[in-house]
Amino acid sequence: MARAGFNKNNSAVKRIMQEARELANDPCTDYSAAPLEDDIFEWHCTLRGPPGTEFEGGLYHFRILLPTEYPFRPPSIMMLTPNGRFELNTKICISFTSYHEELWQPAWGVRTAIIGLQGFFPLKGTAAVGVGALEYPASERRRLAALSRDWVCPTCKQPNHQSLPDPATTGSSCSSDIHPSETPATVSDVTLTTEDVPLTPTSPDSSASVAVSPVPILAPTPTRPIIPVNVIVSPKPSTSQQVKGSLQTEVQRLGQGQTPQDPALAVAMSYPRRPPVLLDLAICVLLVLVFALIIRRIF
Repeated sequence: MARAGFNKNNSAVKRIMQEARELANDPCTDYSAAPLEDDIFEWHCTLRGPPGTEFEGGLYHFRILLPTEYPFRPPSIMMLTPNGRFELNTKICISFTSYHEELWQPAWGVRTAIIGLQGFFPLKGTAAVGVGALEYPASERRRLAALSRDWVCPTCKQPNHQSLPDPATTGSSCSSDIHPSETPATVSDVTLTTEDVPLTPTSPDSSASVAVSPVPILAPTPTRPIIPVNVIVSPKPSTSQQVKGSLQTEVQRLGQGQTPQDPALAVAMSYPRRPPVLLDLAICVLLVLVFALIIRRIF
């Protein structure tokens, strides 16, 4: 369905026009993309096969269909060029398409989908399983990659090698202009180690470099103090042992008729002694019984 009379004040239209201007000035030689003249919600893109794989040297043409709620909903991708990795004219199920709307981020865009699709080309095994996925032999994929350069899009009316000419120099400047948040992760993050950092600085003006040996950082080795042989260390008595010894000393002093040295014990002994509580209770009970017998005799 054509949308020739689109509203330029629509947020989706503004976003699409902005991305179209950015991709038109993109110096990357790995892809080319542009919306159709009569429908800016449909893009046609040509992608170069990832190097070092059976798709190297191939040029693959595909469609990107943007929803009216773009960029808050993800696009759909349909491959047009025979490739041996994805079905033709079928919406591909990968992490940044309409099959996984929960993973889509509005900060991503058309360029995100293009670069992400290139990363999904060399996947194999269970990682390559999904709607629209194919598993062709590597030899067949190389044959299709060689034929893909002359494949002509029925809508664009030109072969792939004209839509995406070969670069004059090797290499590509695609990754330098892409913010990490714009690209969905397809592989594990790389962790740098000390082996990746050179320890020997080099200077372009000098023919020889001076090796700088790293200074090792050593933790001090803990040592235990050595007790001399002629020194006898007696163990410190515990609190319970001290209390027990103090009580024994006071008992001995009391047995000898001396005043105890402990102030608390001396104060306690200064008070007159009283009979035990049980004795007082027995005397009270006996008096009550005697009083009861007397009352009974009288009355």
